[in-house]
Amino acid sequence: MTHENLKGRVAVVTGGGGVLCGQFAQTLAKQGCKVAVLDLNEAAAQACADEIVANGGEAIAVGCNVLDSESMQNARKIINEKLGTCDILLNGAGGNNPKGTTTKDTLEQIDLVQKDENVKTFFDLDADGISFVFNLNFLGTLIPTQVFARDMVEKEHACIVMITSMNAFRPLTRIPAYSAAKAAVKNFTEWMAVHFAPMGIRVNAIAPGFFSTKQNATLLWNEDGTPTARTGKILAATPMNRFGEPEELDGTLLFLCDEAYSGFITGVNIPVDGGFNAYSGV
Repeated sequence: MTHENLKGRVAVVTGGGGVLCGQFAQTLAKQGCKVAVLDLNEAAAQACADEIVANGGEAIAVGCNVLDSESMQNARKIINEKLGTCDILLNGAGGNNPKGTTTKDTLEQIDLVQKDENVKTFFDLDADGISFVFNLNFLGTLIPTQVFARDMVEKEHACIVMITSMNAFRPLTRIPAYSAAKAAVKNFTEWMAVHFAPMGIRVNAIAPGFFSTKQNATLLWNEDGTPTARTGKILAATPMNRFGEPEELDGTLLFLCDEAYSGFITGVNIPVDGGFNAYSGV
């Protein structure tokens, strides 16, 4: 399906060097968007942009830090000069950190009385690690929005798409920092939808379920390629009994970006999760 309304629009994708956001960048390019692929890893962003160009699309790569306002302003300057001002902002940068992660699903008495250096409990969580995860996911959407939305307030049909997670609905075990951060991004999506409504900017979010990517590979797969125990739990709680494929997010993305389909929709967080959010476990 083609989305003619998107042709010629400038799309800025943060975290575009990653698997899912790289897929988003390519999807928008296929609809005729001029895409700016932003990532802290400039080489990864460049690889994504090169692939878009090789497939006949228009894209540039910009290395930048979503936690640094000056870096984002420099990115905006480059994009405005080469592609034009932003019409679609996809806030995809984010991630987790081991310092904000516990070893076990729940606290066990033995871990308090017989300390094992290989076991990290709630009481061992590192405040700096928690702060890093929260800042990356929350401030990493706030700062780019502050920078790029300035150009969007004067446009028709501008939209912002946030990337949350199933963690935004229900916290997952072991990753309290990431869960709390994504819940904050969901709430922030709703706040911005109200705040920007008089300016005509729609703000919505996509909440991916479980997708197997490089970022979470060690959690999902053993070194020999067999599934981990956590993978077993995930699939047991996913009625469709499989991981999602990156391209299965495309329809939701295009739906939210194209005002012909979603012009009266703002402030929503759409799960794309194989039924995970709907399943109670019984």
